[in-house]
Parts: sequence; structure tokens; C-alpha cells
Amino acid sequence: MNAPQAPAQLEPLLLESRTPAGVVTLTLNRPAQFNTLSEEMLAALAAAFDRIGADSSARVVVLAAAGKAFCAGHDLKQMKSNPRFDYYERLFADCTKLMRSIQQVPQPVIARVQGIATAAGCQLVATCDLAVAAEGVKFGVNGIDVGLFCSTPSVALARNIGRKQAFEMLVTGEFIDAATAKARGLVNRVVAAVELDAEVARLADAIVARPAVAIAMGKGMFYRQLEMGVDGAYQLAGQTMACNLVDDVAQEGIAAFMEKRKPHWPS
Repeated sequence: MNAPQAPAQLEPLLLESRTPAGVVTLTLNRPAQFNTLSEEMLAALAAAFDRIGADSSARVVVLAAAGKAFCAGHDLKQMKSNPRFDYYERLFADCTKLMRSIQQVPQPVIARVQGIATAAGCQLVATCDLAVAAEGVKFGVNGIDVGLFCSTPSVALARNIGRKQAFEMLVTGEFIDAATAKARGLVNRVVAAVELDAEVARLADAIVARPAVAIAMGKGMFYRQLEMGVDGAYQLAGQTMACNLVDDVAQEGIAAFMEKRKPHWPS
């Protein structure tokens, strides 16, 4: 009689790796499901960003994905199986919490976009602080194709590209290519697929070479001032610069500039 086989171990939803310099890569790991933002994926990402955000040794976060798709948005099968208002309300609240967390962690977050990014997947790219895409990648907010206006993705999209361009994507469901996404401001850089990792690494290394305290202060101020009027934005910016200037990092940087030497950043 054959012994019973042990149940197959499921691969983790989210893979994590780290370089000695503190570049943390989170990889969405449901390629067969096109890395959809299921309840479980949202929870895994939220927990990871909460943990990394509190880790001072983490300098940059790279958000990547396994397989052909970066992220195809929410899990429609899961959504269809729970047709209740309270369920949908909680689902989108959890998604919003994740998106806010990405912009609230002190580390810059880079989207490494190797494949299609649709609906909430496009929202994820728009929410990341920076994005590098492979040539040939497509971006869209095509919920309208199934009768669902991509309302939550529209928040991030409209804060990345022009209003009329964003609205056209939302009401037609049409996709744009990586070159168009770069021209409109949705991504920073577009490279050949074989160069994607190297380009992401170049961007991450440029950030790691700068002082973490100044970047953390700057990132926090950057997003807060976007939602303010001009007077409030300048007031916040002035306060942030004053705090930055009295810090040892800026004092060392200015001294190094004046003395024509490389700065020795305080640890």
C-alpha cells in the first residue's frame, strides 16, 4: 500500500529579497492569476510595507512581479463570489490603505513593470514613487469594459497624468504603451526588457547613495504639499527645509561642498 502523499506546499504570495545596501524587492508571486490584488495579496503587501517602513536599514523598495503580467487589478472571481456592499466597501478600503502606505513609508518605492498593468494594477504603478517599465508593456484602466468605472484607480492616475488623458483612458478602456506612459508621466524610464533589472538597480543605487534622512523628510513633505494650497505648501516646505538644514546630514553635505570633498554621511 502506498503511503499518503503530503499536500503540495503553495508558493508564498509575496517573495522578498534584500541587497546588502538595503534595497528590498517585493515580488508579486501569483503569475497564473496575473498577480491580481486578491484579499490575501492586499493583506500580504500591507503587512510587508508596514514592516519595511519601520525598518531603518531598508533604503529602497522595489515592487516587482513574477510571470507575464505585472498586475491585472482586483480578483474579479473573488469579487463576483461576494456580491455584497459591505464586502466591496471593505475591499476597497483595504486597497486604499495599501496605496496610502506605499506613499507614507519613508523609503522611495520603485515599480519594476515587466508586463501588463491594468485597473488596480495600473493604480499600483501610479501610486509608487517611481516606475521603470519594459518596452512593449501596456497600461490601462479598463474596468469600464465590464461595466465598472475604475474609480479608485482614477485617484492615482489623475495625480500622475493630465486630466483629459486620464479620463479618456477611464471611459474608453483603451490601453497605452510604455512610451506613451513615459511621455504622459506615468513611468519614469522605459528600457528593453533585458535591461529592466539593470535600470531599476541604477535608479535604486542613485537613491541609496544619498542620505536616508533627507530622502525620508523630502518624501513625506512631497506628498503632503500636493494636497495643499500654495501658501500652505510653501509653509510646510520651509519648515521641512529648516529641519533638514539643522540635521547633521545637511551640515556635513554643505561643509563637504564648500571644502570641495566628498561628504561623509552620518550613520
